[in-house]
Amino acid sequence: MIDVAEQNKPAAAPDGVPPPMTFVWGPVVAVILLVAAIGSIFWLHQRPAPTIGGPFQLTDATTGRQVTDRDFRGKWLLVFFGYTYCPDVCPTTLSDISGALAQLGPLAEQIKPLFITVDPQRDTPQVLADYTAAFDPRIVGLTGTPDQIAVAAKGYNVYYAKRVIGDDYYMDHTATVYLMRPDGSYESSFLSTADSTDMAERLRADLQQPKSIGSAAPNGATLR
Repeated sequence: MIDVAEQNKPAAAPDGVPPPMTFVWGPVVAVILLVAAIGSIFWLHQRPAPTIGGPFQLTDATTGRQVTDRDFRGKWLLVFFGYTYCPDVCPTTLSDISGALAQLGPLAEQIKPLFITVDPQRDTPQVLADYTAAFDPRIVGLTGTPDQIAVAAKGYNVYYAKRVIGDDYYMDHTATVYLMRPDGSYESSFLSTADSTDMAERLRADLQQPKSIGSAAPNGATLR
């Protein structure tokens, strides 16, 4: 009778010949995965951060004057894209911006809020100027051609699109307020969930930092 266990036993190595080594792959795979994970973390930290902001050329709704991003150098900017027919997010956000400025008192003089319309078809300069003034005269309404607005929105990674409902339409758009430093670089963002108190507290902390005080700009403004 054939012993199955003996039949399946590996053949013994000849005398004087070492048995074949069995390679253990588990620890090697674990080390490879660990190195890959560390490498990916290092790569993520070394990647350049996405840029926010950039050059634009738009029209000041109140004065009718053509302005560029460089006209606002020396001021901290609160940049918000929206439209006057917006049913909720835009009026709420502009109210919060106005409330934050009121809470900041004299510090608010360092800030220039910009409201850039994404609906130039309906937001004529007069409509836009009246709308921003109703919230706070310090808020500057900016409009322009569709191409000019598209360039500005792209610089801030802002999404917007027309959504037609029946005979009317709404504008879907990014509801983020961008805080830009006096030199035009990006500082931080406020989501739509931030109220006026949240804004005021964060703005006060930024404005009172020593780094916000720098060399004088050509027009006498202060740059970071």
